[in-house]
Amino acid sequence: MQRIAQFHKVSFEEFKKSYERETETRVVEIYDKISLPKRATSKSAGYDFYLPEGITLKPGETIKIATGIRVEMQDEWVLKLYPRSGLGFKYRLQLNNTVGIIDADYFYSENEGHIHAKITNDSNDDQTLQLEAGMGFMQGIFVEYGITLDDATSTVRNGGFGSTSQKVNR
Repeated sequence: MQRIAQFHKVSFEEFKKSYERETETRVVEIYDKISLPKRATSKSAGYDFYLPEGITLKPGETIKIATGIRVEMQDEWVLKLYPRSGLGFKYRLQLNNTVGIIDADYFYSENEGHIHAKITNDSNDDQTLQLEAGMGFMQGIFVEYGITLDDATSTVRNGGFGSTSQKVNR
């Protein structure tokens, strides 16, 4: 297997931006418990992302999670993010953007490449989802990609999440 990436924690200053309403002591407590994503077994494709704090989601509720994680990876690779399979099966847990796409240049963005996840409990069975801090909720899979023969893109990322949106002139 190719080794093409490395997970890192974002700086405390960057993480703190996601917890503006909390005391600094509480943010330090949450930040110190951040675990880097890991594979559950040697044959697992996905790297599990862990909750920095516990959550409770009733059916239909949505929450934004600041993971405190960033990823440095080689060009021509992308990290795709999905809900953990069991949570999707049991609770219909959904990522609000269906599949998260983390590009290699996101690591160098203004927000340090801080990966956030917005998830919804889409349960049809009226089940409340309760997860404790440190539990896996999302998985990331590295995928190599190609580009078209006539691709001439030279734009450089200048922002954080959603900063590469552009309108095509016709």
